[in-house]
Amino acid sequence: MTENNPQVLKRQKPWREAYYYQKTEVLYQMTYVFCQRFLPAHGDRTVDQMVQAARSGKQNIVEGSEDGKTSSEMEIKLINVARSSLQELREDYLDYLKSHGLPLWEPQHPRYRAMRQFCSSHNDYQDYKTFAERLTDEELANIALTLCHQTDKLMTSYLEKLEKRFVTEGGIKERMHAARTGYRETVDHRLKELKAENQKLKEENQRLRQLLEHPRLS
Repeated sequence: MTENNPQVLKRQKPWREAYYYQKTEVLYQMTYVFCQRFLPAHGDRTVDQMVQAARSGKQNIVEGSEDGKTSSEMEIKLINVARSSLQELREDYLDYLKSHGLPLWEPQHPRYRAMRQFCSSHNDYQDYKTFAERLTDEELANIALTLCHQTDKLMTSYLEKLEKRFVTEGGIKERMHAARTGYRETVDHRLKELKAENQKLKEENQRLRQLLEHPRLS
């Protein structure tokens, strides 16, 4: 689309390419493994809550990205729902560490920096799968918490961009109005050009007729 004829549907980056989505996919798979390994198979609602929160985080990103093609408001809303789901998941992991007397790895922990760097640069569950089946609950929970924090930071940054774009571009109604206005302006401009060309052709035609009616003497 040209500047005078803006597009109605926004161009969206494929959600599968977004790092924050890829990290939620890792979180979902990791949480499923964590619950299978360290929580009771029956009688503990925490399992369902954690798996559902992890799933809700990634699924609301997918839905928000698709809805965002037409509704910036809906995309912002659903991305915030995804953030809320991951915050619930983070609390569940923190509760697990506390209730089992396990430490939260903070910056002074000897393995904190390496864990943080690994999580920051790896967004495919295959990179985690090799050790997810053998790490301790303390290790796996702290990795999940780091991913929750990094994902939330990425999503917060993306939400800020969405909000700025909504302020400057508006929603679909505003874009439709701009597109219609731009289309009319483009058509009017082209009509003016055609009229000017037509006038030039008339003048040229008149000049040729005069030459034919009054040929120069040889």
